[in-house]
Amino acid sequence: MASPVEVNEPGVVEGGVTDLAPIERGSVDIADFVGESMLLLGAGSTVLLQLADRGTGHGVADHSTTLQRPLDRLRTTMTYVYAVTLGSPEERKQIVRMVNRAHVPVRSETYNAFDPELQLWVASTLYRNGVEMYERMFHKLSDADLEWIYRQSAVYGTALQVKEDMWPATRAEFDAYWDNMIATMEVDEKVRSFARGLLRGGNSPLPVKLLMPLQRFMTTGLLPQRMRDEFSLPWSPRDQRRFDLFWKVVPPVYRKVPRPIRQLSSTFYLRDMRRRMAGNKHLI
Repeated sequence: MASPVEVNEPGVVEGGVTDLAPIERGSVDIADFVGESMLLLGAGSTVLLQLADRGTGHGVADHSTTLQRPLDRLRTTMTYVYAVTLGSPEERKQIVRMVNRAHVPVRSETYNAFDPELQLWVASTLYRNGVEMYERMFHKLSDADLEWIYRQSAVYGTALQVKEDMWPATRAEFDAYWDNMIATMEVDEKVRSFARGLLRGGNSPLPVKLLMPLQRFMTTGLLPQRMRDEFSLPWSPRDQRRFDLFWKVVPPVYRKVPRPIRQLSSTFYLRDMRRRMAGNKHLI
């Protein structure tokens, strides 16, 4: 039996999944929104949805240094996202090898970071929230665009241990999987406590902590109500009105910002990744 670090690292193909019927390329590509800095507004809700899965939540709470090094952990997460979607084939292979090595100690009797079911859920949150943020900030996507992006988004999981046939074959099947996960996940106090520390900013520098009220607000607003309840995050009708106003006012302003400025986050993290790789420096 191969050790976890020796697992096969499937090549990342343009569509993410290779065994489905071919489809026409959409007018919106995954690269069109992955690089947008607005996705960071949804980072908190994405992480909390991941933590809501018991295995993922306990694995992170037991092993992650996010609360001690929040900016460094954000860097490594975004580096993985950008590498598997925007990086070269060689960069993708390198980042996957590094993630696999980092996952080796993340295991116990009840969870294992190499569990493809856990990775499938993590990949699902990246896809689902990415599309939601794009549609909130820009416009509703056509069925053809949604299908194209859905196929491509499988790479979040298939770059690691998720088998291609595990990614639901249709978006309808994915929606059923998603709804079942949201309806059945239960968050215990261990994960809830970790999430509270995360939403306070951990050991972030002062400028970041000053932004945490907005991040907490956005995180709570983007979560389904059941997940707010599971994480004990209060949400009032007044909060909902403020949330709705934000999404009415901000997107038109954001869309007027030149694209190179909107994509500074992906530009920064990709350059940092390449600099670290060239210098054989710590990356993950």
